Amino acid sequence: MTREEARLALADENPDALWPDGFEAAYIGMAIRCGQPTLGAFSYSKAVAVLMERDGMSCEDAMEWMDFNVVGAWMGEHTPIWIMDGGDGGDW
Repeated sequence: MTREEARLALADENPDALWPDGFEAAYIGMAIRCGQPTLGAFSYSKAVAVLMERDGMSCEDAMEWMDFNVVGAWMGEHTPIWIMDGGDGGDW
Protein backbone atom coordinates (compact mmCIF):
# COMPACT_ATOMS: atom_id res chain seq x y z
CA MET A 1 0.00 0.00 0.00
CA THR A 2 1.37 3.42 -0.94
CA ARG A 3 1.31 6.31 1.50
CA GLU A 4 -1.47 7.95 -0.49
CA GLU A 5 -3.50 4.74 -0.37
CA ALA A 6 -2.90 4.58 3.40
CA ARG A 7 -4.07 8.16 3.78
CA LEU A 8 -7.20 7.43 1.74
CA ALA A 9 -7.90 4.25 3.74
CA LEU A 10 -7.70 6.25 6.98
CA ALA A 11 -10.01 8.90 5.50
CA ASP A 12 -12.50 6.16 4.59
CA GLU A 13 -12.61 5.11 8.24
CA ASN A 14 -12.60 8.65 9.65
CA PRO A 15 -12.81 11.58 7.24
CA ASP A 16 -11.90 13.93 10.09
CA ALA A 17 -8.71 12.09 11.11
CA LEU A 18 -5.79 14.51 11.05
CA TRP A 19 -2.60 13.69 9.18
CA PRO A 20 0.56 15.60 10.17
CA ASP A 21 2.10 17.16 7.06
CA GLY A 22 5.62 16.02 6.29
CA PHE A 23 5.52 12.88 8.43
CA GLU A 24 4.18 10.39 5.90
CA ALA A 25 7.28 8.22 6.42
CA ALA A 26 6.36 7.87 10.10
CA TYR A 27 2.87 6.46 9.44
CA ILE A 28 2.36 3.03 11.04
CA GLY A 29 -1.33 2.40 10.47
CA MET A 30 -4.77 2.99 11.93
CA ALA A 31 -5.44 3.05 15.65
CA ILE A 32 -8.86 1.85 16.76
CA ARG A 33 -10.51 1.79 20.16
CA CYS A 34 -14.05 0.87 21.12
CA GLY A 35 -16.39 3.83 20.91
CA GLN A 36 -13.68 6.23 19.70
CA PRO A 37 -12.88 7.55 16.23
CA THR A 38 -10.27 5.71 14.16
CA LEU A 39 -7.03 7.72 14.17
CA GLY A 40 -3.72 7.66 12.36
CA ALA A 41 -0.87 6.11 14.35
CA PHE A 42 2.62 7.44 13.74
CA SER A 43 6.07 6.34 14.92
CA TYR A 44 7.72 8.92 17.16
CA SER A 45 11.21 7.62 16.37
CA LYS A 46 10.59 7.71 12.61
CA ALA A 47 9.28 11.28 12.91
CA VAL A 48 12.43 12.25 14.81
CA ALA A 49 14.48 10.64 12.03
CA VAL A 50 12.53 12.69 9.45
CA LEU A 51 13.41 15.91 11.28
CA MET A 52 17.05 14.91 11.59
CA GLU A 53 17.36 14.06 7.90
CA ARG A 54 15.06 16.68 6.39
CA ASP A 55 15.87 19.62 8.67
CA GLY A 56 19.37 18.72 9.82
CA MET A 57 18.40 18.68 13.51
CA SER A 58 20.32 16.79 16.14
CA CYS A 59 18.43 13.93 17.79
CA GLU A 60 17.97 15.98 20.97
CA ASP A 61 16.68 19.02 19.06
CA ALA A 62 14.34 16.87 16.95
CA MET A 63 12.89 15.21 20.07
CA GLU A 64 12.38 18.57 21.76
CA TRP A 65 10.70 19.95 18.63
CA MET A 66 8.46 16.86 18.36
CA ASP A 67 7.46 17.01 22.02
CA PHE A 68 6.52 20.68 21.94
CA ASN A 69 5.19 21.21 18.41
CA VAL A 70 3.70 17.85 17.46
CA VAL A 71 3.02 15.50 20.36
CA GLY A 72 2.05 18.40 22.60
CA ALA A 73 -0.31 19.92 20.02
CA TRP A 74 -3.87 18.88 20.90
CA MET A 75 -6.12 19.51 17.91
CA GLY A 76 -9.24 17.79 19.17
CA GLU A 77 -10.50 14.24 19.15
CA HIS A 78 -9.05 13.55 15.69
CA THR A 79 -5.45 14.34 16.71
CA PRO A 80 -3.05 11.58 15.54
CA ILE A 81 -1.56 9.10 17.98
CA TRP A 82 2.22 9.02 18.42
CA ILE A 83 3.69 5.63 19.28
CA MET A 84 6.75 5.85 21.53
CA ASP A 85 8.43 2.93 19.78
CA GLY A 86 11.96 3.43 21.08
CA GLY A 87 13.53 3.14 17.65
CA ASP A 88 16.69 4.84 16.45
CA GLY A 89 15.32 8.36 16.90
CA GLY A 90 14.23 7.91 20.50
CA ASP A 91 16.30 7.94 23.66
CA TRP A 92 13.89 7.09 26.45
